[in-house]
Amino acid sequence: MRMLSKMKYWIGALMLSALIFTACNDDDEEAPALTIEALTAVGTDITTGDEITVDLNSATSASDVPPDAVFEITFDREIDAATATASNISVSDGDNDVAVTVAASGSVVTVTPEEELVQGTDYTVTVAAALAAADGGTVTNGSRTFKTAGRLPVVAPQSDSQVAYWKFDGDAADEMGNYADGEEIAIEYQEDRFGTVNSTAYFDGDASIIEVPSAASLLDDAESFTISFWMKTQPEGHVNENGDQTGMFVFGLGAFFGIQYEIFGSYEGSKYAVSYINEEGVETAEDMFFPSEATDNTNGGWQGWDFARSLSPTQMQDILVDSWYHNVFTYNAEEKKGYLYFNGQLMKSFDFNLWPDGDAKRTISGVTYRGAEPEVFDDIAFGFIHSRAGSLFDDAAFGNYDSPTSQHFKGWLDDFRIIHASYSEGDVTELYEAERP
Repeated sequence: MRMLSKMKYWIGALMLSALIFTACNDDDEEAPALTIEALTAVGTDITTGDEITVDLNSATSASDVPPDAVFEITFDREIDAATATASNISVSDGDNDVAVTVAASGSVVTVTPEEELVQGTDYTVTVAAALAAADGGTVTNGSRTFKTAGRLPVVAPQSDSQVAYWKFDGDAADEMGNYADGEEIAIEYQEDRFGTVNSTAYFDGDASIIEVPSAASLLDDAESFTISFWMKTQPEGHVNENGDQTGMFVFGLGAFFGIQYEIFGSYEGSKYAVSYINEEGVETAEDMFFPSEATDNTNGGWQGWDFARSLSPTQMQDILVDSWYHNVFTYNAEEKKGYLYFNGQLMKSFDFNLWPDGDAKRTISGVTYRGAEPEVFDDIAFGFIHSRAGSLFDDAAFGNYDSPTSQHFKGWLDDFRIIHASYSEGDVTELYEAERP
């Protein structure tokens, strides 16, 4: 009997141990890994304007992801919503994390960037192990790479001296943040020279204008100066009060009291008018006049014109009519020289050192703004010679803003930069090659 009792004791002890061991195993068993079943980017196709969905969960890195994409991550089971945070899901270009908002519903997590992603840039979406399933399972292999659609933004030569940059990507904001957003009248944003929608400003030739206030510092705070932009004219149907083809004022900051650029009615040439100041404080203006069949001081031109590329009327029109072209004007205060470039090529230059002896322009020290109200206001006007507030040329058929047959700009403007430094020929070529289609 005593032996039987001992056997019962040991059998019971073994059974209890087994139960305890089994219970411990049940408590320690981990939940299965949380798996990403789908990861998509939904946004606007930059070339069509249509909504598209791009799969980021394939074996290869995705490309042409819309910069305005919203990301949707679908897991194999319900997510613990408390762990679906921006700390646990990130979008990064490798150097900087993108600010995002994160929301979870069931097995789906939505990640929304607070600003558009940069075009032409590599990014990684990362889901950290701290994001968990409702049953405690954590993510493995939670990283996906992709590249956004479009072109990587261009960094202009001497970018440290760039003071204003209007991209015209759907608005009239200065990307540098130094100037207020432009007031827009009758402006449309259309396809740019790369075919990207909403990426260039279109002017209708009748009333379109963008005005940026308090812009005198674009000239007053500089000695050397560079302006660079892309444009395309649309002359068809653009006529004066007599029904004849007319020229265009592309932009102006107080007209010739600051800086203006215009294209002649024949489209056989164009000119800048720029305001300067000399060492004695005398203010004046000088034109960078560039007609077809231009001359320099070696073949009948003015003594201060030290270079002029002679283009036939047809060659000039091929550049100025219905074609995108890159326009750069730069003034080097140290040299006292101005240069005009089209599509990376020098077209004309002048040298104030070659002016007649005793002329005040021989001591020009830099550019300036010398306008005064009410004739002109210190607004830069894209699409006309000066802002609507000014009275200059109100009594002239070509210069009254309220008349649709005045010389309003008709066409497209894009990538408008102002740099407080002079550009070398190498700088111009570098920027042109980087921005050309």
